[in-house]
Amino acid sequence: MSAVIPRIEQLSSRVVRVLGCNPGPMTLQGTNTYLVGTGRRRVLIDTGEPSVPEYINNLKEALHQNDTSIQQILVTHWHHDHAGGVPDIFTHIRKDLEVSKLPRFPSQPEGIGEEKRKYTYLKDGDVIKTEGATLRVLFTPGHTDDHMALYLEEEKAVFSGDCILGEGTAVFEDLHDYMLSLHTLLDVNADLIYPGHGPVVLSACSKIREYITHRGAREQQILDVLRDNAADAFSSSALVKLVYKDTPQHLHRAAEINLLHHLKKLQKEGKIFLVGDSEEKWKSNL
Repeated sequence: MSAVIPRIEQLSSRVVRVLGCNPGPMTLQGTNTYLVGTGRRRVLIDTGEPSVPEYINNLKEALHQNDTSIQQILVTHWHHDHAGGVPDIFTHIRKDLEVSKLPRFPSQPEGIGEEKRKYTYLKDGDVIKTEGATLRVLFTPGHTDDHMALYLEEEKAVFSGDCILGEGTAVFEDLHDYMLSLHTLLDVNADLIYPGHGPVVLSACSKIREYITHRGAREQQILDVLRDNAADAFSSSALVKLVYKDTPQHLHRAAEINLLHHLKKLQKEGKIFLVGDSEEKWKSNL
């Protein structure tokens, strides 16, 4: 088990982590939010979940400890454990903040809180500056269609959102896009990763390669099961129990989502095919 993450921690001269206080199977010890910069106004990356007073109190304390305020908020993606805390920040800390993210694709209406305040939309390659820190936007879809990572030039560090976690592996909506995003992060050649959940990753490139290798190995496991049982067809729920047998059962539901993305990718490549009318089952085509 990893070390306990403090509620507030100075990680470097320009990065303070404030824990979202929303622990769970998918959020680990909670969402990591980050105050970035060295001046009287700093960038806040991600905001945790809605209605978590403990997080708002910790964020206020972190701002007070560093004699600073929030310049603007950057949201790595639309999920509620990253964007959900914005309305509470408006209510309890400051109302007139710019909140920026990448747009959804395909385009769809989105807004902040009940008032549906508008986001400011960024694009790949945009640069956000604050005293002591320069952040470059990296479009990294796959976990979600609007996911972005942020490259901190002064530290050769990446704020990875949910593309890379501090422990375990990430879930995703589109495996093809996700694999491309892992290679995008690898090409940055960062030294460390500040993840959306879990501890700081000190060997960035090794962790990213580990993720790429893991996905390749998982795909091979699926193919091996189907090839070794070529006469049989398997539902996704049956495959999860075979392919993810070392994963705790309470995580099998999330694992099945990942498995289905692998299956769809393999189907597109002609390596497996679907059979059955009442229940979708998969067979090897090799």
